[in-house]
Amino acid sequence: MTSESNRKDPAWQYAHLVEENNLNKFECNFCGKASNGGVYRVKQHLAGGYRNVTACPKCPSHVREEIREFMSKKKTQKEEMNMLPDFDDMDMEDDDEDEDVIEINVNQHRKLTSSSQGLSKSKSKSKSKMPKKKRPMDVYFTPNPESVVKNRKDQAKGKQTKIDANDPHKKEIRARALQRYARWMYDAGIPSNVVNYESFGPMIEAIGQYDPGMKPPTYHEVRVTQLKKEVKHTEDLMKYHKEDCAKYGCSIMADGWTDKRGRTLINFLVNCPRGTMFVKSVDASSYSKDGKSYLNY
Repeated sequence: MTSESNRKDPAWQYAHLVEENNLNKFECNFCGKASNGGVYRVKQHLAGGYRNVTACPKCPSHVREEIREFMSKKKTQKEEMNMLPDFDDMDMEDDDEDEDVIEINVNQHRKLTSSSQGLSKSKSKSKSKMPKKKRPMDVYFTPNPESVVKNRKDQAKGKQTKIDANDPHKKEIRARALQRYARWMYDAGIPSNVVNYESFGPMIEAIGQYDPGMKPPTYHEVRVTQLKKEVKHTEDLMKYHKEDCAKYGCSIMADGWTDKRGRTLINFLVNCPRGTMFVKSVDASSYSKDGKSYLNY
């Protein structure tokens, strides 16, 4: 039986299990069509408009609209959170298959049988070369990118060589990736020293853990979605600094200079046992630079 959380999917109201313990096969309450593929295939059947799934001819318009709105909302949430699909939202069957029966004559059947046998042999040969498909549990067992990079650096200090370090196939793929990344850097005018940032290695590792087919971030995700997450992350880091400042005391530091436009800029920072934290930057061009003014800032 499914958990109570999975039953919240609206598709459960309009379809039922053919067999109590088989979560793969459902029957539509409106047209009676039985189909494999789990609850996600049921939603495609009710919503309509999918190439490989027959739309329900008896589904009421308000139900169809409800299912489409639910699927759209779920898709948006997953794109924003950058998470793998839920178990209920994964097809159990190949997308190119449908439950409808197609009639063919004997000659066509023989041709299709011989060709399908040939395809199955070729697929079995190339199956081992295909990349491993990510599963829902992989998101919980994928190693932390920061830890992976740190372990790699420790191995380099100990001069430990990986088994595939001299694999020509790996070298070729890495060379191709480096060429594309460097070309993007030159095109965008990004300084070369960014590769020395501590955050650079974990970023590359996280992309590699996704495997081929990763969708690049959109302008909105970088400018809005991820920026909000980073602001929240920075606020969480500052919270621990503020707690230490209240507990152990701190020192307020000011760093000022004059830029090319003649403006006097002052950065204010707070130092405590946990480290130094930036607080704010002030344009003090129109104010006097005595001790009292600094105190007011």
